[in-house]
Amino acid sequence: MVHWYDFIMNSKNNPLRNLPPAQRFQLMTFLSIMWTTVFTASTTLWVWYGELLTGHILLALATFITGSTFRLANKASKNVDS
Repeated sequence: MVHWYDFIMNSKNNPLRNLPPAQRFQLMTFLSIMWTTVFTASTTLWVWYGELLTGHILLALATFITGSTFRLANKASKNVDS
């Protein structure tokens, strides 16, 4: 579990590591706000019908956005290195 946390949360280890520090900070800030919003919305939606569906959609969407961001950063860094 510690390995996965370090891989995702440590900007020196995740796929954003090759981006300039300012751009890496902006993307990590965006992702942290997105995940905070997802979990806040998921925990407050339990009052209404459809909360599980909404929470799961938000979780899947946030996972997709994070994965896409990491994949694009990894691809961009390979293009810069070439």
